[in-house]
Formats: sequence, structure tokens, C-alpha cells
Amino acid sequence: VQLQASGGRLVQAGSSLRLSCAASERTFGRYAMGWFRQAPGKEREFVAAITWSGGRTYYVDSEKGRFTISRDYAKNTVYLQMDSLKAADTAVYYCAATVAAQRLRDRDAYDHWGQGTVVTVSS
Repeated sequence: VQLQASGGRLVQAGSSLRLSCAASERTFGRYAMGWFRQAPGKEREFVAAITWSGGRTYYVDSEKGRFTISRDYAKNTVYLQMDSLKAADTAVYYCAATVAAQRLRDRDAYDHWGQGTVVTVSS
């Protein structure tokens, strides 16, 4: 499956932003989806994930309550709604897909990656 992430841009601290990740295949519903981010000089880290059914979601503890992951099966798209953005949220955000049902916080569990979209939050 090919993934196309979009929606990243320069925003002010306190703003909201919604990232999108469009999948190329109708089999989108078979994949669990995740969002990761990589800040300059840092490793890529887990942000959020959603199971193939959409029934469960997972978040990095530090972002619980600010970020919301969701998916639209009709549009083959997964979203990451980010609220109350901080300068520390500045990073390249990647979406990823996996047929695995476990370890969704682990980047090694994902088989397919999008190209990334840049989010810059000015303080």
C-alpha cells in the first residue's frame, strides 16, 4: 500500500491542525495505521495508532487529550487531529500501515510508510 501524508504547515502555538494520510488501496481496511514524528536531531517516535477496525486507538502518553486519530474507510484516509500545538510538536510527521494487530506503538511493526509532512509550530 502506498501512503500520502499531507496537511503539515507553519502554525502558531495554541493552534490546531489536522493531518491526513491517504492510502492507495481498497484494502485499506485491513491495515492498522499509525502516526510517528521525527524532530530535528531526534529519533522517530510513536504518536498515535488505530486498529484496522477503528475500535481501538493508542497514543503516546504525553499527547493524550491533545491528539486524536481517526479513519475514514470510504476515503481510505487516516487523520491526526492535533490541538493546542506547542513548539515541541515541531517535526516531520509520518503515517504508516501494518497488517499486525499488536505492537502498534513500535515503528518496527509497520511495513509501509508515507513520505512525511512537515509541521512547524512557532512560539
